[in-house]
Amino acid sequence: RQHLGGSPSEKRMSTFRAKPFVGTGRGTGRGVRKLKLKNFVKTQVSETTRQQSVDTLIEAVRAIHSRTPIDNTLEILYKEVEATCVQGGSEELYTRLRTLCKEHLESVWDDLRKHTCKPPLEFIRHADSCWNRHCDQMVIIRGIFLHLDRSYALPTPGVEPLWEMGLVLLRDEVMGQREILSPVQAALLGAVQSDRVGERIDRSMLKRLLKMMDDLGLYTDHFETGFLSQSSVFFESESKTKMDALEVPAYIEYAEMRLREEASRADQCLKIETRKPLLIEIERHLIAEHVTEILSKGLCVMLEEERLDDLARLYRLFRRISAEAVLIRGVTVYATERGKTIVLDETRDKFMIDDLLALKLKLDHVVKGPFESSAPFVDCLRITFQDVINRRHNRPAEMVAKFFDGKLRTGYKECTEEQLDEIFDRVMVLFRYLNGKDVFEAFYKQLLARRLLLQKSASDDAERSILSKLKHECGAVFTAKLEGMFKDVNLSVDLTATFRLTARRKVTSSIDMSVNVLTASNWPTLAPSDVALPSEIVELQAVFTEFYCGKHANRKLVWEPFLGHCLVEGHFEKGSKDFTMSMYQGLVLLAFNAADSYSCADLQKLLRIEPADLARVLQSLACGKVRVLAKVPKGREVVATDIFRVNEKFENKHKRVKINQIQMKETATENAATQEKVFADRAFAVDAAIVRVMKARKKLAHNQLITALFEQLKFPVKPADLKKRIENLIEREYMARESADNSVYTYVA
Repeated sequence: RQHLGGSPSEKRMSTFRAKPFVGTGRGTGRGVRKLKLKNFVKTQVSETTRQQSVDTLIEAVRAIHSRTPIDNTLEILYKEVEATCVQGGSEELYTRLRTLCKEHLESVWDDLRKHTCKPPLEFIRHADSCWNRHCDQMVIIRGIFLHLDRSYALPTPGVEPLWEMGLVLLRDEVMGQREILSPVQAALLGAVQSDRVGERIDRSMLKRLLKMMDDLGLYTDHFETGFLSQSSVFFESESKTKMDALEVPAYIEYAEMRLREEASRADQCLKIETRKPLLIEIERHLIAEHVTEILSKGLCVMLEEERLDDLARLYRLFRRISAEAVLIRGVTVYATERGKTIVLDETRDKFMIDDLLALKLKLDHVVKGPFESSAPFVDCLRITFQDVINRRHNRPAEMVAKFFDGKLRTGYKECTEEQLDEIFDRVMVLFRYLNGKDVFEAFYKQLLARRLLLQKSASDDAERSILSKLKHECGAVFTAKLEGMFKDVNLSVDLTATFRLTARRKVTSSIDMSVNVLTASNWPTLAPSDVALPSEIVELQAVFTEFYCGKHANRKLVWEPFLGHCLVEGHFEKGSKDFTMSMYQGLVLLAFNAADSYSCADLQKLLRIEPADLARVLQSLACGKVRVLAKVPKGREVVATDIFRVNEKFENKHKRVKINQIQMKETATENAATQEKVFADRAFAVDAAIVRVMKARKKLAHNQLITALFEQLKFPVKPADLKKRIENLIEREYMARESADNSVYTYVA
């Protein structure tokens, strides 16, 4: 049964269907008979009879209002209404019906007024009961007087249809009266407030009463305005109390719960138009007014502890008030500060890339999970890491190269192939952010040379995988020399095999020698060394040189023993051992075939190895895990006067023993040398930038030119280096100084 917010549904009282009439003629000329319709003739009814009908109807209405049985059936009453209207009694009937309804509602008002002194909840229950009875009664009355409603009320201007008449009377005579309206308003607001604080309230009753207020035209002015004001005051006070008492994760959980509760209450009870302003008001007090405090007190903690559920909740709340930009700034500040701490901490350079990867992985989880891969957050993360990793000139690029080196040396010992490839992909993201990719190339080439020549690479597949990723990222030109290094090593294997089959027979020495022939332009330049080699090795070198130059005319071989390695057999009291070691380590051990002991200074004169390199070699042989030599006096440090002799009591359970080198830490001088080499390669880019700026500006002061170059060059560069390139271009007559002011340059066409 529908009776709220409009007139009740109507049923047709009768149905007519027309069928074609076909007649049959009796004679030859007769055809279809025609049907003739005559005008309806009104039956004349006396005034007394009509008045009796009206009285019968009025008594029926009184019985409906008093909830007593009706003497006649509804069908009879409907026909009485129809007959009265047909006889012209519509206006009188309508007037008497309206008067009767008004009198009844006056008694309803009196009844409600008596209940205003009762508790609010009991009062609104009685008001709900009155409203339900009124609706039920008006449905029955309209059903009886349906013909009056259709034939008189609806077509006549200024006359209210029966259902609207009942609503207007209820509003004017009962609910709109101050004595009733004020208690109803207060009781409804109190019921909502009780529901908010957890008291059990009949929401269906609340919904009916608010629907009544809406139907009577009282909802907006006499409920919604006060309700929104009350909600604003309540949540403003409660949000401040909760913010002071709760941690941020607990507060945002509370805020989301409150919003969910209010949305549910609005959907169940309130008018749909009230939902939006209500939630906007609540969002303002719960979220918008506390944005700064939420971010300052809780965002960093949630990001640091990777509390994904709380971050997802925070993102949903900020999205409700269109504050994603504020959240993005908060995430940017956190990522920047954490990234700067990692990159600028020189004491933890060794762990820089691991820490950056951990930070990037953590923030990726946050962006992909709680922040739903939102494009602004993805862009924010990319820009932030690109800024952070370039805060320190060149060093991050160097550490990325060294990180790759460490993983390629261990290979699949620490992780599976899939895990290693995943790590490489993550590091390539950091590599993509680097401005100084040429610095990475310089260091990576040096480290790759050591891995290839010392056979330290754990997996050729992993090496090829890195090259493929670098080629995809930077192009074929970037990896051309690196690929050339692999090609040289592979060709050297075939070349050595050919040498052993042919020219090796010219030498009677039992030493087996393998040679790597390297293209100078592909490989990093090594400092020249004049190490004293055994005569057998010198003889093999001469034979190989003759063999190689015979195959390749106009080529010159320069021998570099520094990165060589060898297998040396040693005989001790407890048996013989085979030692795998570097060339320098082998040269030191072979020297003890001629004498029982040497001082460090004597070995340096004999072998002509650089003092720093010799000290590291002696440390590895006498102070490491495998102590083939004995040192006097004992100790870790090696000085020129220390005496070394063979450790005759050396023993090891393995037949073949590997002696590792002690890695020399990169000195500031060597690092600076690498940086200078990188800048030398950048000189062409700097020259091009200077000429481009001067050609566009024609005339420029020194400081203005330097500023313009800093804006154009993507890699870090020192002002002193830029000044050197400017002087070089002046010498080459690309630009000139002003005669009146030496600090001003002019472009020479």
